[in-house]
Amino acid sequence: MTDTIGSAAPRRFTALDVFRGITIFLMILVNTAGPGAPAYAELVHAKWFGFTLADAIFPSFLFAMGNAMSFAMRKPLPARPYLARLFRRGATIFVLGFLMYWFPFVAHSEAGWEPIPFALTRVPGVLQRIALCYIAAGVLVRWLSVRQILVACATLLLGYWAMLVFLSAPGMAYDKFGTIGTHLDLWLLGPGHLYKKDGGFDPEGLLGTLPAIVNVLAGYLAGRAVQRDADLSRTVRVMALIGVALVVAGLAWSPWFPIAKKLWTGSYVLLTTGIDCIALAGVIQLVEVTGFRRGTRFFVILGRNPLAIYLFSELFVTAINLIPVGPDHGLYGWVGIEIFQRIAPGALGSLACALAYTMLCWAVGWWMDRKGLVLKA
Repeated sequence: MTDTIGSAAPRRFTALDVFRGITIFLMILVNTAGPGAPAYAELVHAKWFGFTLADAIFPSFLFAMGNAMSFAMRKPLPARPYLARLFRRGATIFVLGFLMYWFPFVAHSEAGWEPIPFALTRVPGVLQRIALCYIAAGVLVRWLSVRQILVACATLLLGYWAMLVFLSAPGMAYDKFGTIGTHLDLWLLGPGHLYKKDGGFDPEGLLGTLPAIVNVLAGYLAGRAVQRDADLSRTVRVMALIGVALVVAGLAWSPWFPIAKKLWTGSYVLLTTGIDCIALAGVIQLVEVTGFRRGTRFFVILGRNPLAIYLFSELFVTAINLIPVGPDHGLYGWVGIEIFQRIAPGALGSLACALAYTMLCWAVGWWMDRKGLVLKA
């Protein structure tokens, strides 16, 4: 999640920061929906098969990470220090993700505050998947040519599909609890270390990380294309056309391999990668080609410090909800229900609460940017 692996001071690519900032903004908005009423359907992940705006956010961040990786590798390090940095940063992000889920390390019960045991702490997660994809993609792009990376992408997507179909019990390839991915997670980690809100299924499970690597590799290839083609306008057009082709391919594959974010299916990878190519092409056209910069700093502030802002957004909402306000609510829950639901009942109030919290996180990012503080793994 950092912009440098080996280069001392690479030139900032404003469009990438804007793209990544938009992703972080939407990620916080979705993750902190105001309580008291259901959020708008597009801001809620699909329950299983299907696709919403919320389902596009995580793969977009992986795509942006791969794009940044292509800029960072313009002056590559020798193999040994490169791998040392790659694995150290990946391990740091993984540990931060694990500690984020363990936080606040204590829970309130009838007997008072008690430590949350390690045995009940989730191991997979968003940052953990980012870390694993970061390491795997970093190794692949270091030693593979563009053609070999494309072969690796096809192998990961088709290999994952084959594992689900042929290693799951008959008829259970796409079943939440019958798929081989769930069985692998239960065997390696046990139910105590998996997502508690999905009945034993973890949407960031280990096997689903394999196709997610493709989102990073696609972002890397897009970044290489931007750097190597002198005609940026032509690159934008080609990137947008490739994006359209990938969206069509994902939709065409979906009858046989359904679009499912929680399974991270191959059709979902093609669809989200296509959307990201189109979106990034649009941002590059607007920011880099036409030179439009008005308002871009708002997203640049988020895009330059994504790890710190994301961690703050997750930890702070957990912390303030530990403050009891009445018998049934923590502070965030009370604010969402007693203030925002009174002002705008229903989904609009939920969105307004989430937007207010997202702006608080943006303010923290603005303060860090003013102070020159950047959290790098």
